[in-house]
Amino acid sequence: MPIAILPRLARCTGERFSRHLFTLPDLSSLSPFSGQNNNGSPPQVYHERKIFPYTQKQLYELVADATSYPRFLPFCTGARVLNKHAQAADPSGRTTMDVELTVGFMSFKESYVSKVTCRPYESVEAVAASSTPLFKSLNTVWRFQPASARSPHPTARFPPMAEQQETAAGGADGAGDSRPTLVTLDLSFAFANPMHAAVSSTVFGQVSKMMVKAFEERCIEIYGPGDT
Repeated sequence: MPIAILPRLARCTGERFSRHLFTLPDLSSLSPFSGQNNNGSPPQVYHERKIFPYTQKQLYELVADATSYPRFLPFCTGARVLNKHAQAADPSGRTTMDVELTVGFMSFKESYVSKVTCRPYESVEAVAASSTPLFKSLNTVWRFQPASARSPHPTARFPPMAEQQETAAGGADGAGDSRPTLVTLDLSFAFANPMHAAVSSTVFGQVSKMMVKAFEERCIEIYGPGDT
């Protein structure tokens, strides 16, 4: 074989070898959450509704207590309030907090800062301040609305009569309303890595239901099931 042909043959062989070595299947296509772009998975949105036999004030105060999140939020292992600001010009009494949250799931563990906005007795919204190694975005909104006392709900119980009388005295701001409360949870998240989405899809597909269930158990732990 002429010597001059060897470099060209080597280049061709190397190109074929490189092509076979690095042309691997696109594993991100295995993810049920994979998008049509290269920016990770698109947001997954979940919505839950449930009537609780507690007042708006009671339920709001549980969710507004960010330091208690590890006690009832699935996969939350730590919570620390970094700062808290009251909106003086806002007549509703809205406050905002920067909360450092730590989440752990399987072999994943990370901390990130979430901006929590609390509107007394109405809603608590938590938005990840920036993308994290695990999540590209993570938004959670809890809303509390009065429900009819005749509305069906699983526990079918109400707070004790003495507590009803005490909260009823709260008056016009709605905090003392003794009626049951409709709780809605809107959860939106997107994984930064499609492979994380593929690995976690089974569990995270049920996470909103897990959150409502854990919140219900936390309510019973703090307030009791109520009287019939």
